[in-house]
Amino acid sequence: MKKILTICFLMATLFTINAQNVEPFWDNKKLGFKEKDGKVIIKPKFDDVKNFSKNHYSVKLNDKWGFVNKAGKEITPLKYDDVYIFTDGFASVMLNDKYGFIDQDGKEITPIKYDDEGNFSGGFAFVKLNGKYGFIDTVGKEITALKYDDVGKFIDGFAFVKQNGKYGFINTVGKEITPLKYDGIGNFKNGLAYVAQNDKHGYVDTSGKEIIALKYDKIGVISNGYAFVKLNNKFGFVNTSGKEITPQKYDAVEGFSEGFASVKLNDKYSFVDRFGKEITPLKYDGVTYFLGGHAGVKLNGKWGFIDQSGEEVIPFKYGAVGLFDQGLVVVEMNGKSGCIDKTGKEIIPLKYDSLGKFVEGLSGASLDGKYGFIDRTGKEIIPLKYDSVNSFSDGLAYVKKDGKWGFVNLSGKLVIPLKYDDADFFKDGTAKVRLDGRFFYIDKNGKEVK
Repeated sequence: MKKILTICFLMATLFTINAQNVEPFWDNKKLGFKEKDGKVIIKPKFDDVKNFSKNHYSVKLNDKWGFVNKAGKEITPLKYDDVYIFTDGFASVMLNDKYGFIDQDGKEITPIKYDDEGNFSGGFAFVKLNGKYGFIDTVGKEITALKYDDVGKFIDGFAFVKQNGKYGFINTVGKEITPLKYDGIGNFKNGLAYVAQNDKHGYVDTSGKEIIALKYDKIGVISNGYAFVKLNNKFGFVNTSGKEITPQKYDAVEGFSEGFASVKLNDKYSFVDRFGKEITPLKYDGVTYFLGGHAGVKLNGKWGFIDQSGEEVIPFKYGAVGLFDQGLVVVEMNGKSGCIDKTGKEIIPLKYDSLGKFVEGLSGASLDGKYGFIDRTGKEIIPLKYDSVNSFSDGLAYVKKDGKWGFVNLSGKLVIPLKYDDADFFKDGTAKVRLDGRFFYIDKNGKEVK
């Protein structure tokens, strides 16, 4: 059954309800709702509540479910065996093991007759009856016959359908835009969708036309206007018009970044541009990808950098390199790390045992087993005195010393004490921590929150 049943526990809904400044309360074993100032908006009379949405509550009384609005008015009778959250203005309801839909006014837009159904997406929902699937629109009209063995959601105006083991696509009026002939299929994105037939792979457009011919042994996801293709164990690239911009001659390829893709032949690497032209000879032993106008390349065991014209602009002298980020890149030499700029000038001395990515302006750094943070000029903003550090998130980073975790801010002040056995990143103002075997959440003041 495709429907994920909603578990009916009151406590699971408290956070969502509280986010709307409305909270449940109990009186004489009955449930009602009140505003945070104490004003009662729904008198206690219900046995349970779930699936709070913007304008509705699902409520239960005498083992039957229905909906009330924020004013406490029942928009449906409490008659259903189960109800589900409103999605795109509609909610699924169940009665006697059959399903239907209601709108936000509580009107049943379909008979309660289906064996299964999905949430509305893009103005349509799938329904199932007698083992077959079809689609309804927002007025409850079946836009297709219920004849398919499987269906997908409408995405960008199209949904896949399956019948007798074969796939095709329908549009929003229920018309099959392709024959149901494919063995595999993907969703439309930017007007194209992946299809496979008889172990060959390609793409179709929104008219159903095969734009990238089904002749390849393997094909990649279209990214930045291109996809890799494999034929007879060799790789190349095609564009979104299906034109081959390189022959299938490479042993391996990677995706395009900043208009260039790495290619490999006979264990040597180069890059091709959007026209398929190799911008350097196939001579490198390893490459990164382009970022910030430069790519790392390896030759004779050492790394340097090329620019987008293929010119070698930073000498081959490093043991390892990273990716340029806002004009700086981490490099390593003789086991020590620092940062250089696009001219190769050393901005942060190569003296650290490790450097992390700059996040919120600071990078984690280690030296002689101790960790702290530096800024993009190399200044140590947070002294290297911790046993472990993690990147900043939401203005705080969790750090470890003597087996305990705490949090520092961007100026290096320890704002939450080193007392936790475990910690995690802050997100939306809270972080998960562990103390004495118990996991819970804290706010930025270190106060436990529910």
